[in-house]
Amino acid sequence: MNAVETPQNEAATTDPAGPVGPAEEAPAGPPPRPLTEDEVLEILARESIGTLATIKRDGRPHLSNMLFAWDPAARVIRFSTTADRAKPHHVRRNANAALHVSGGNVWSFAVAEGDAEVTEPSTVPGDATGRELLAMVPAEFRPADEETFFAGAVAERRVVIRLAVTRLYGTALDIPGA
Repeated sequence: MNAVETPQNEAATTDPAGPVGPAEEAPAGPPPRPLTEDEVLEILARESIGTLATIKRDGRPHLSNMLFAWDPAARVIRFSTTADRAKPHHVRRNANAALHVSGGNVWSFAVAEGDAEVTEPSTVPGDATGRELLAMVPAEFRPADEETFFAGAVAERRVVIRLAVTRLYGTALDIPGA
């Protein structure tokens, strides 16, 4: 047994306050329930920040908190990043990726899994990558000066990661009052 594994009853004899008896059991609550596809889709439509998981060269996951844009008609999630970041390199090597999104509270979440691809960096203001990046920006946040936006995408070597969703799932724990 290593230092972090402690049998439940051992707490009774190793507590610094002295023997306290067996640990009390938590009251039973509702079990977690799987989300329906409609509930998962609602989370993807409502939220805009999630954790993108890509696969590093050594096979371990690489996690990044990312803004995302969900395209329900195409079942594609888009992310903006720069060409020199780790995520595009991971995706080019291994297309398997997933996005974890909080369901609005600590008790629920949605996951979208699929195959990802990376666009070429934006190299000319207003090119296909630049236009795709601009389309990801919600209408209320669109820049008044699109040319400045496009020039920034070129200067930053922006790319789009597209996650083509093949599997959706999620879980909720329905806690009264939570």
